[in-house]
Amino acid sequence: MPYKPAPRHQALKPEELKWQCNPKSFEFHSTSELNSIEGIIGQERAMKALKLGVDLRSPGYNIFITGLSGTGKLTTIKKMLEEISPDCPTLYDYAYVNNFENEDHPILLEFPCGEGLKFKRDMENAIQFLQENIPQVLESEIFVQQKKKMISSYGQSQQALLDQFETKLRKDNFALGQVKVGEVARPEIMALVDNKPVFVQQLDELVMAKKVTKRKAQDITKKYAAYQEELQQVFRKSLQLNQEFKEKVKQLETDEVTHIINATFDHLKSSYKIKKVKLYIENVVENIHENLEVFKGQRPIREQTEEGVYVDYLKEYEVNVILDNSKVTTCPVVIETSPSMGNMFGAIEKFSDGRGGWYADFTRIKSGSLLRANGGYIVINAMDAFSEPGVWRTLKRVLLHGILEIRDTMNQYQAQASVLKPEPIKINTKVLFIGNNYIYSLLSAEEDDFNKIFKVKAEFDYEMKRTEKTLVEYVQVIKKIIEKEVLLDFDSTAIATTVEYSARYAGEKSKLTTRFAYITDLVREACFWARDTGDKIVTSYHVNHAYEAMRERHGLYESKVNEMMADGSILIDTTGERVGQVNGLAVYGGNHYSFGKPTRITASVSLGNGSIINVEREAGLSGNTHNKGVLIIAGYFRETFGLKIPLSFNASLVFEQGYGKIDGDSASITEICALLSCLSGVPLKQSLAITGSVNQKGDIQPIGGVNEKIEGFYDLCKQRGFNKKQGVIIPVQNLKDLMLKDDVVESVKKKEFRIYSVSRVEGAVELFTGVKAGARNRLGNFEANTIFGLVEKNLKEMRSRLKAPAHHSPKKKKRKN
Repeated sequence: MPYKPAPRHQALKPEELKWQCNPKSFEFHSTSELNSIEGIIGQERAMKALKLGVDLRSPGYNIFITGLSGTGKLTTIKKMLEEISPDCPTLYDYAYVNNFENEDHPILLEFPCGEGLKFKRDMENAIQFLQENIPQVLESEIFVQQKKKMISSYGQSQQALLDQFETKLRKDNFALGQVKVGEVARPEIMALVDNKPVFVQQLDELVMAKKVTKRKAQDITKKYAAYQEELQQVFRKSLQLNQEFKEKVKQLETDEVTHIINATFDHLKSSYKIKKVKLYIENVVENIHENLEVFKGQRPIREQTEEGVYVDYLKEYEVNVILDNSKVTTCPVVIETSPSMGNMFGAIEKFSDGRGGWYADFTRIKSGSLLRANGGYIVINAMDAFSEPGVWRTLKRVLLHGILEIRDTMNQYQAQASVLKPEPIKINTKVLFIGNNYIYSLLSAEEDDFNKIFKVKAEFDYEMKRTEKTLVEYVQVIKKIIEKEVLLDFDSTAIATTVEYSARYAGEKSKLTTRFAYITDLVREACFWARDTGDKIVTSYHVNHAYEAMRERHGLYESKVNEMMADGSILIDTTGERVGQVNGLAVYGGNHYSFGKPTRITASVSLGNGSIINVEREAGLSGNTHNKGVLIIAGYFRETFGLKIPLSFNASLVFEQGYGKIDGDSASITEICALLSCLSGVPLKQSLAITGSVNQKGDIQPIGGVNEKIEGFYDLCKQRGFNKKQGVIIPVQNLKDLMLKDDVVESVKKKEFRIYSVSRVEGAVELFTGVKAGARNRLGNFEANTIFGLVEKNLKEMRSRLKAPAHHSPKKKKRKN
């Protein structure tokens, strides 16, 4: 009996395939008549979140900004932060100075904005003044006379001590002499023999020469030992006198210079009211008194130690200003493009002695971008921060505790990090992270305290609704790009074409993309091609040429695939009919450039238990979403045909000539049509291609990349020549996404190519076969001579063949003997 014909399905009209922007709808002839717009459009939600995060200065209200690249995140942030009112928290200058009690712990001084460098200069001037004037004070005539008198008194005391001891020696025929040991002379007791001084060690020689008797020599030696102990006592008294003399001289010098030192630093203390600064100045004064030798010129200001390190004795009075905000008039905004440990948090630089040793002091402390942004804002790329070792962990600690500790980090050239531990700095910097939703979700779920320190999420949308108002604003954004980069003006046709491409980028007729990086590139390149041809204004032709040139630059892989289809290396039929074979549609490439191409999908069936084999899965080439789609197909067949009898077939599905990873469920309707063809025996038209996801109830669901998929099959049919039967079947929900190129629309107008939309499996299989899908009658059976009726009939036959008893030849009975 003949098949029941399918009802007529209406192809889509040309006007349904694309939203066309009418250039006459604009009230201008070119962009030269327009004013540009300030700010960014289409990001109302993100702007509200940013305003809250930027203006609210409470702890933890740092901002994590997400969204696709090219949506203007960084541009918007810069613009918003530039417009912040100047009433931000009070800014300070920060300086590190020497800790005279513990040099490994430098002291932090905070100054009102602009006073840090002033204090540094004042300290330099004070030290230089003392260097020049202390020697003059200590060379004054009065002081010199006092010092001479003190020296004379000291000399007399020393001489009296020695004279007294020497007089005592002479009574026992001893004298006090000197012995030179190396370059140093020391006092020595000598015996007088015949009024001549003799070393005690020479007595044995005198005994042998019979100049001294042995008994007398022993007596001299005994007295020598007694006087030797007394000499040590005299020597200790002499050292004590010397120490007292030095202390008196030092005290004399101190008393003499105290007035000039106090006068110098009293002026400083009166200029700076900060308690910590005053305490530091007092410590400086005390240290100067203890190190007058440097200021008197008796010790070199800079000398080399035994370890080879040069020591600058005046360096300990330096002021290391690590942050000077004297020229900052607004809230500081720092864009950190390289967030390494040193760049972000500061560093302690070290210097080498040339012998493998590394040294550091408080003058080597350097600030980082986080401190430069203190009281303001710092913008960081989240991925860059996480790729740098230690940065996220340290940043989290700073934000949690509000304290920045500048530390040295080891590097490959140093055996160990510096022990220098500068005093921590209070931090009030608001951090703005720029990342994506994946990083945000990962941190929010897995990272402790993340939600505590990043309470604001600002998500940038990748599309905006198209209205008359937003269309006008969009044109003004294009005008702003033209002004900023000094490009040629666009006429109304060029603007209309650009906006149409924006809708295509957005993937929906009623929306425009907010990924302005794409639009900016298109505008730049259209201007380039206009200038290349000597035109003074950009037209629709130049915009189309720029778009096609961009696709050509990225289209090497697409051209190779086209070549393989043209020479038959990739098998795709665009004419005829075949059972169990259908043209599916796939998208290749990334989000910036993608293209669609048909792919052959086949199915085969046999007697079995209702299982469907996904060959890609068995080969390890199927993704999770595709695996799910095949399981949904099995569910669809069980509900549609397995309510009365068990499904008695096994099937296998294959993406022919597919050698890479396959994922997604947009081929579900394709695979169902192939299986229905196999089970019914009705061939499928190869002049059609189809795409669509399906649920277990047979409803067709929308898919992505619909424009690229249609154009991919269209290009192949155009290359081989149209037969006016070719076309593509898409889900009805994707009608709003159609923004096809003009060639496709023109071919549809000429009825060379057709596009159909379907909402159910029945509609798709009817278009492919020309046979009615069929519905259930009162008895619950599908209509005869329909696709579903034939499938049901064949399934019953397969079931009966499985249940038929096996025929065995009868066994012969054995004879009994």
